[in-house]
Amino acid sequence: MKRCIIVVDYQNDFIDGALGFEGGLTIKDNILKKILAYRTNGDDILFTQDTHKDNYLNTEEGNNLPVVHCVKGTHGHDFNKDVKSLMVEEDLIFEKNTFPSLTLGNYLKEQNYKQVELCGLVSNICVISNAIIAKTSLPNAHIVVDALATASADEILHKKSLDVMEGLHIEVKNYE
Repeated sequence: MKRCIIVVDYQNDFIDGALGFEGGLTIKDNILKKILAYRTNGDDILFTQDTHKDNYLNTEEGNNLPVVHCVKGTHGHDFNKDVKSLMVEEDLIFEKNTFPSLTLGNYLKEQNYKQVELCGLVSNICVISNAIIAKTSLPNAHIVVDALATASADEILHKKSLDVMEGLHIEVKNYE
């Protein structure tokens, strides 16, 4: 069965930088284990990377979330060092300047994945957005999100986003 995992925006600014929060770091070991398991199984590993320019505050997102983050070329834009140490040249990185990646969606629809798993940050923003992109691109694939490998600074929105994903027939593992 052809599978992939998408590691969503596991970048420094979401862990301990401009938009960092404690939960961002607590999921790291689960993400590392998933990357290693997918790599061992020979599955594809994809990454999204939130990417902004210096004009971020003048964008629609910047008007609604006025915290400069993930500016290309900064430490905050870079992936967590432990995750980065597991990356190889064959892994695909999808830079995106907003929550979901249409480029990722277009890539997925050309693949024959039977299962797509997502993990990373932030559950109620970029993870849910890209899970919906995956579901739209591969309507007959099994889409999975592990509640132990995603988080949000807002616990209420985190739980609501997991509920919404379940309602969209996305399997949410390890969720009460």
